Amino acid sequence: MSHRLRVAWPDAKLFVARGGAPFRILAVSDEEARSLERPESREAMGPIDLVIGAGDLEPSYLSFVADAFGVPLRYVRGNHDVGTAWQVNERGMLPEPLPDGRPVSEQGITLLGFSGSGQYAEEVGVQVAGWVMWRRVLLARLRVGGVRPVLVVSHAAPRGLGDAQDYAHRGFAAFRWLVDRLRPPLWVHGHTALVRRGLDSRCVTHGDTLLYNSTGATVIELVPAA
Repeated sequence: MSHRLRVAWPDAKLFVARGGAPFRILAVSDEEARSLERPESREAMGPIDLVIGAGDLEPSYLSFVADAFGVPLRYVRGNHDVGTAWQVNERGMLPEPLPDGRPVSEQGITLLGFSGSGQYAEEVGVQVAGWVMWRRVLLARLRVGGVRPVLVVSHAAPRGLGDAQDYAHRGFAAFRWLVDRLRPPLWVHGHTALVRRGLDSRCVTHGDTLLYNSTGATVIELVPAA
């Protein structure tokens, strides 16, 4: 089962060449959506322009989803995205992940990505110390400059905005700072299962930003702002 979300996107230029049609993103993270394996389910979802991965999915799954829709893939790595499958991926199954804190243009949208979660254990994984993420975020703010709007993709959530209370799933304080400075219309993340948050909603609104937990699969339609 896939979910659906519609977000007003405040950049009219994105829609001019599309005749006003929505820009359609398939966002995936953390849990494989078995419905995507069925051709009839994919067809029912309609055309997709871009696949975004927010972490903790195998390279083979990400590659399958992008190939099934025949569209570009942009993704960040989750804390569990390590091991043999990812070593194999270094030989070219997937494109490189979004570079941490460096804006990337994709089909008229500026994407800003951050891989990994906070440090919580000695086990091997894509874990990032708080001070390291602060450095990445501060550099990202300088690199973005006055470019707006920006779609942010991270594995972990910002602190207090869709994260959880347990130490392993707490969000980054640096992300919370960045939300207030960039005010992106949409911030897509994974990492935090809804049951851990004790909430039914995947969405958190903070100022001008909608923060969305993309666990599973979601079709996100960016539509012209009124």
